[in-house]
Amino acid sequence: MSAELTSQSGDPAFRFRPMTQADVPSVIAVERASYPFPWSEGVFRDCIRVGYFCRVVEVDGQVGGYGIMSYGAGEAHILNICIRADLRGRGIGRKLMQYLLERARAERVHEVFLEVRPSNPVAIALYVSLGFTQIGTRKGYYQAEGGREDALVYKLSLQP
Repeated sequence: MSAELTSQSGDPAFRFRPMTQADVPSVIAVERASYPFPWSEGVFRDCIRVGYFCRVVEVDGQVGGYGIMSYGAGEAHILNICIRADLRGRGIGRKLMQYLLERARAERVHEVFLEVRPSNPVAIALYVSLGFTQIGTRKGYYQAEGGREDALVYKLSLQP
């Protein structure tokens, strides 16, 4: 799935490729445009440096999104996934999630975890459609306007 892909609806071609340090400014731009409390540049750089599975979605030669996943000891954690606002609703986020899950399976991961804000119903619907189920809540996990927001914890069991 790392080859270039074209959607059936004629949307621009895109491909997944490893995130590099040179991509970080573009990734940060997508992050800042998408979230009121974005990750810092240092966090992205550290994720690459420590060897997390960091991928960008390249659309017409530009960063259109990204996904970051850590894995080990039979578990994976999807840490961040984001698609640029002008590209949302085209199935790219779904394909990126499927790509991350394929990598998890290739690494013999048995369970995949992620957190999501309750205020993000689009993401929740995507995760549920991919087979994730809610297993808990982390109180006050996310920074939010006027305080903190809980995180819903989701898990997907992968078949061997």
